[in-house]
Amino acid sequence: MSIFWFFLFFAVIVLAFLLYFGPSTILVKAGEFLVLDEKPVRSDAIVVLCSDIEYYPRLIEAADLYRKGFGRKIVINGNRKNATLRELESKGFKTCCAWHDRAVRILSLLGVPKKKIIHISVEDAYDTISEAEAVGNELVRRGIKRIILTTSKFHSKRAHFIWTEIFEDKLAVYSVTAKKDAFDPNLWWKDGRQIRWVLSEYGAWIYYYWKTIKENGLFGFGGITRLVKG
Repeated sequence: MSIFWFFLFFAVIVLAFLLYFGPSTILVKAGEFLVLDEKPVRSDAIVVLCSDIEYYPRLIEAADLYRKGFGRKIVINGNRKNATLRELESKGFKTCCAWHDRAVRILSLLGVPKKKIIHISVEDAYDTISEAEAVGNELVRRGIKRIILTTSKFHSKRAHFIWTEIFEDKLAVYSVTAKKDAFDPNLWWKDGRQIRWVLSEYGAWIYYYWKTIKENGLFGFGGITRLVKG
């Protein structure tokens, strides 16, 4: 077993122990750690991070921020593809509508003009890091300087951290969580779906630092220091 899998297994065991035996204050802190909800500032764009069913609260939050004047544009991304889908497309498969159609219609319903929506196709984005690299680089190319990230509460701190690490000198990044998101840091351990979110997020943190350590060495980066201070 590699060191990474050992630590991941250890983290899951610790969280499982806390779920069963741990005092609620520890569990609340574990939930609160994942959340970063900042006061919104006027920005060039509101960036909606992509997901599946948790996507709708993010769109609602982005539209609300736009109506309040905190962003000039709303940025959505998607059109994920894998080898299986590409094979089906090569055989003639076509979707019923453009990949961004649903999100654009929802935002339009919520008062966002279509001309204010930027949609960026990122076929090969498969996680928060690759999404940030693909979308962020396009935003930098377009001359955007300040953004608000809109994502789920449980995903907000890690997303902000990754975007800030990648675009430290190119983008000012702020985090505003989706208020209609179902995650409750005070009671998450009582709902199976939220337990899955928490375990997944902590697993993603472990993987991020394991990958960084492998590439830069144990003392070759300042990410842990910035995370602790933040």
